[in-house]
Amino acid sequence: MDTFIREKLYTFVDVIIRVPPLFIIDELLRIGLGLSDNDVVLDSSEHDFKISKVSDHIVDSILPTSFLDLFGFDQFGYQMHFIILLKFLCCCLGYITAICIFMLWTKHLIIVYLYLISVGAIFISYWSNISTMKAIITYVSTHESTTSILDDILYLNLKYVLNEGPGFLIIQNYVLQCLLASIFCYIHLAPKNPVLQKFLVLSFMTPSILGICPLPTQVLHHLPVFATLLPLAVCKFVIWFNGITMMNAIYMGYQYARNFISNHGLSALAETEWIRLNIPCVLRMFWMLRVGGQMFQILGNHYGEETFTYYIMLRSLLVNGCETLTAVLGMTSIISFICDYIGCFFQWVLLTEDEEEKSIGTVSAILFYVLALQTGLTSLDREKRLVRLCRNFCLLFTAVLHFVHNIVNPLLMSLSASHNPALHRHIRALAVCVFLILFPVSLLIFLWSHYTVSTWLLAVSVFSIEVIVKVLVSLAIYSLFLIDAYRSVFWEQLDDCVYIIRSFGNTIEFAFGIVLFFNGFWILVFESGGAIRAIMICIHAYFNIWCEAKAGWSVFMKRRSAVNKINSLPEAKAEQLRVLDDVCAICYQEMQSAKITRCNHYFHSVCLRKWLYVQDRCPLCHDVLYKIENSLNGKDNEVIAGNQGAQANVANVFEVNEDR
Repeated sequence: MDTFIREKLYTFVDVIIRVPPLFIIDELLRIGLGLSDNDVVLDSSEHDFKISKVSDHIVDSILPTSFLDLFGFDQFGYQMHFIILLKFLCCCLGYITAICIFMLWTKHLIIVYLYLISVGAIFISYWSNISTMKAIITYVSTHESTTSILDDILYLNLKYVLNEGPGFLIIQNYVLQCLLASIFCYIHLAPKNPVLQKFLVLSFMTPSILGICPLPTQVLHHLPVFATLLPLAVCKFVIWFNGITMMNAIYMGYQYARNFISNHGLSALAETEWIRLNIPCVLRMFWMLRVGGQMFQILGNHYGEETFTYYIMLRSLLVNGCETLTAVLGMTSIISFICDYIGCFFQWVLLTEDEEEKSIGTVSAILFYVLALQTGLTSLDREKRLVRLCRNFCLLFTAVLHFVHNIVNPLLMSLSASHNPALHRHIRALAVCVFLILFPVSLLIFLWSHYTVSTWLLAVSVFSIEVIVKVLVSLAIYSLFLIDAYRSVFWEQLDDCVYIIRSFGNTIEFAFGIVLFFNGFWILVFESGGAIRAIMICIHAYFNIWCEAKAGWSVFMKRRSAVNKINSLPEAKAEQLRVLDDVCAICYQEMQSAKITRCNHYFHSVCLRKWLYVQDRCPLCHDVLYKIENSLNGKDNEVIAGNQGAQANVANVFEVNEDR
């Protein structure tokens, strides 16, 4: 138990320490890598975000005009272009650095954070000393009778110093500097020399100690700067001393990736790093912290106002939760997590556990992210982004319904074909099918009653009707199998009925695929084009139209060829079957009618037809069942059967018949 808790805690810490680089990447993307001067805040009057430009003094603080004059940038346009270019390069450098830090191993990442914390302690100490020195200088300058705070302390004028002077501020600074000195001495990466440790503590405490002494104002003003020299020198020494080690670690990482790709491939490396970095959990944690921080900010600024409502806050959080690519990735991870549990819920309802169907979360995440990229979600303004996000959710919901059908359809076929007497399993599967019919119908009624006709509504309608058709086809085949289960004789027409029903469903799906293709083409040409949308249309045209048509035509030709082969064989007479007194060697069912092969073996017509889908030899003696005419040389050639591996595939074809 302790090991389990320790592993969970280690995983949680590993996830948490990888989140800050994502915040840096997200902020850099939000400002357009330095190419945008816009910022986003909540406008309480409009209940939403508004755009406000960064003031000019911020730009001036980045690079003074005197610095630009050194390079001859006299004209304002050149100066602005130079500043933008410099900001862009700095943002790109920060972006690359954040990605590299994110991909570090945990032990190296902890070292980076220790170094950053030590540097942060120096700057916090500096800012605290600056504020304390300013308060001391102000106090001494306004009280001419007092040369220093030490004089008031020696005169036991403590009450006046504490109430009217900076007494409490000095005490707070003492405590803070002691804490920062302890932290810095404990975590800095330089050798822990005892003398150096004492000087470091003294360096942190020097401004607070000398600040109460009667020193000139200029000395007090520069004390915080001199106090940071030794800690900064230690941090700089750490960088220079470990520079070769860091470069060696980067090179070893490059060598590791190169060797891994050469041995296992790029996809294997991506999968390994995906698992090592625990990217889904990191993205979920990043998005929740991001949205949680914005929620607390909105509540702190606008809670209690008359115009404030939770609906407005939720809408603002959703809009701002997908404004950058990293934010969209975080939302995608959340959606994947939710869809995965939806799939687990339906598996629990159906009392089944299929490992292959647990990919519903992954497929849903890919679909949502592709929709976000295809519709340009991050580049839209707020109102359009909210509308597009809701539309993408509708498309995602219909896709999830298709995934649920993929879970329940094999179960229906298995229950009906295996004569499963467990009534509660049949009821559960049928209840899910009823849900898959009623929910799309309700969704279509709501959408068509509230929205006008559009390409988006047409796509959602097609997906919804398609899942209804799939469910009806599954229920029809399920009913046929149940009817066959209670028949006392072999039903030879069952295979034809199943083929007709499935062909009907596949034809409708193929027609819907063509409709979606033209719908997407219309959007590409007349509404919102883009390379990603064009690529997705090509993928849809290849897999859902061309491949489906090719597969359907192949099945049709195989079936027609098998029927022609069966029709060429003689029909067994009743007297022959009575004398034979045997069962079909394929399905092990009694034969009321049968076909006779050239090798004088008897089989059901439908069973032999299924066998001929795979190979043309007798199931018992492996003799050629028939001969075909070769149109090229005008002579008869025996059909060469498939290899023995094809015989294993036949077992899958007749699995249902064997169960019956």
